[in-house]
Parts: sequence; structure tokens; C-alpha cells
Amino acid sequence: MLRAFTLQNFQSFREPVRISLELNRHTPDDHRSHTSVTGARLSKAIAVIGANASGKTTLIKSLAFVDWFIKHSFHAKPDEPIPLAAHFTAENEASEFEMEFEMDAKEWRYRLVASRDRVYSESLHVKQSRVYSYVFTRDWDPARKSYTVKQQQFGLLPKEAEKVRENASLISTASQYEVELALKLTSSPLLSNFNVMGRNTMDHEQIFRASEYYARNFDIRAQMADLLHRWDFGLADVRLEKHTVTREDGRTEDIHIPFGIHRVGDKEHPLMFLHESSGTQGAFLLLSKILPALQHGGLVVIDELEADLHPHMLTPILDLLFSPKTNPHAAQIIFTCHSIEVLSLLHKAQVVLVEKDSKSESNAWRLDSVKGVRADDNLYAKYMAGAYGAIPQL
Repeated sequence: MLRAFTLQNFQSFREPVRISLELNRHTPDDHRSHTSVTGARLSKAIAVIGANASGKTTLIKSLAFVDWFIKHSFHAKPDEPIPLAAHFTAENEASEFEMEFEMDAKEWRYRLVASRDRVYSESLHVKQSRVYSYVFTRDWDPARKSYTVKQQQFGLLPKEAEKVRENASLISTASQYEVELALKLTSSPLLSNFNVMGRNTMDHEQIFRASEYYARNFDIRAQMADLLHRWDFGLADVRLEKHTVTREDGRTEDIHIPFGIHRVGDKEHPLMFLHESSGTQGAFLLLSKILPALQHGGLVVIDELEADLHPHMLTPILDLLFSPKTNPHAAQIIFTCHSIEVLSLLHKAQVVLVEKDSKSESNAWRLDSVKGVRADDNLYAKYMAGAYGAIPQL
């Protein structure tokens, strides 16, 4: 489970920002949080709110970048730049990231300092008793033009550690050598609806990609169809039909085409999902990210959770995460949102506000850090009145 994340000098964020998911004793203890095996009470949801172009997507994109770097950077080409961009006023300076999380009943801390050119520092620490001890540290030595690597029971052979490329993670590389801890770290699930360029456009490719996932996971497909039926999309069911198509190069491939089943009286009327409303398609895609996390645990990071959906849909979607019955593994979600009605569904400690200043620098803070915000305040009314900031200046 994620406990906190920190970023500095990443796109619109120049100064360091730390977002904690740990809740204090003043936050009501209810189904919207989960007490971990280490005794920490962690939020199941964080909503990121702010004006357009304030930096909301950039904030959550940092998580997706670190996830990609840990898991997949080994597969980048040797001379390929690391896909990150610093703030334009400090583009020659490195960006910094830190994630604190729980795994195997232990607290961990991963830190990365890098630019497009290379990794300058990478480390993993685990909490032993009351202090953190390093599992590995990796630091760039400009004089030798190589890395100094130290390990404590990480398991990567020294000669293999010395070969780690400047644009790759030590963890991603170690997983290729089947280092047990590295394999565990690279298998931890994070699901999102965006890439380094931003939110994925809802198109045919996204629909068919989700269909292939549902086709391989019958239980999740059935749950998706049941939810779309109960959520008043006018669907009696969702069915996948397998078709063989011929690609331009002559190859044949099986694909699964989704159909919404509309029942009128005793008759069923199938409609290709590409002809369904954008809201129906949006929910179909969203559930392909959320339902796997509910089944296995993990973190879901969603840009514009309510995109193409009615604001009232926020309640049943978040209820899936809040209910111990539907979320037995305490999966978490971090999402951006423009539907301010979400403020009525969360505690003040579960809301992060983002604002950009006149220097084009973004800042983010948890709502419970704003002086004078009471637990029984009408958060929606006060935010709309501008009491907390992070609103458009029109």
C-alpha cells in the first residue's frame, strides 16, 4: 500500500511537494480508510482538485513515471533518453522522486534522482525496528563516470550491478536476473488511464484492449456487466464476440468485439459497443482499471475520474473502493476530478488541492493542512466560495 510520494522539479512542479496518504487521529475512522499490518491508517482514496492547467495531471503522472521506471526502464534502448521533463526554469537540474509504501508487512522507501540523460542516485530502504536501513544505494561518480553501488541482501551480483545502464533502474535490471525482491517490486500492480503524454484518448484501440482483458478474465467481465446493468446504462448485459481479422501484412488475429445487450420485452437487441454512448464506453474502460485492483489489490491512478460520466456516478465508483466487501485487499485510488461534488464523499484529509502561481510553478497541499478547516465544514460550499484556493481566477 502507498503511504506517501514526493516529487521535485518535475514538469510544472519546481519546489518539493509531498503527498501523504496516512491519516491522523483526527480523521474519522471509517470504511474510507484501512489500517495496515504496520498499524498505519491509510486512505483508500485521494482526490486531486484544482483549476485547469494547475498541475493536477502532472502530480499523479509522477507516480506512473516512477512505476514505469522501476518496472520497464531496462527495456529502453541503450541511448534512449529517460522520459521525464524538469521545470522549464530548471531544465538543467535533476528531478527527484520518492515513494513510501508497505509490502510484506514492512515499510519501504524508494528514492530516485535523475534527468533525461542519466540516473544520478537510486536507492531502496526498508524500515528495521525504528530506522530505515539501505537495501541498495546507487550513486553516480562523475570523476569515474560510473556508479558506486552498495547492497545489503538485495541479491544482484556486483558484476551485474556495475553493468546497469545510465537510463535504467537497478530494480528493473535486477528483475532480468530473477532477483527475488526485484521480481516482487516489479510485479506490484499500478493501473492508470494515461501515459507520459497524458490521458489516453477513448478510442477504438482502448475499447478493444479492454475487451481483450475482459475476455481473459471471465469473473471480472461478469462483474463489469453486472455493474453496468445496475448503474442505469440501459444494458441488460455485455457480451464479447470473437472475430478473426486479417491485418495489412496478411496476418490473421482473433479479437473480441464488445456488444451492449438491450432488452425490450422478451427481445434482446445487441449494439456494438462503439455505438454506445461515450458515458457507457467510459465506464467500460474505467472498470477495466478498477476491478483488477479490487480483485488483487494495488493502486489505481486515474486522470479525470468523472470524464464522460454523470457526477452522480462518483458515489457508486468510490463505494467499490470503500466497501470491504468489494475491496477486500484495500486497493487505493488517486484521481483528478473536476466534479467538486466529490468533496461531499471524502474527508478533508483525502483531498489534495493544486494551484499554479504567476511563475508557472505548481504547488499541492492536503486540505486538512489549511488552517481553520473543520471536519464538519461544508467543503463543497467553501471551496466554491474560494476559501481554500485552487480555483480558476476568471
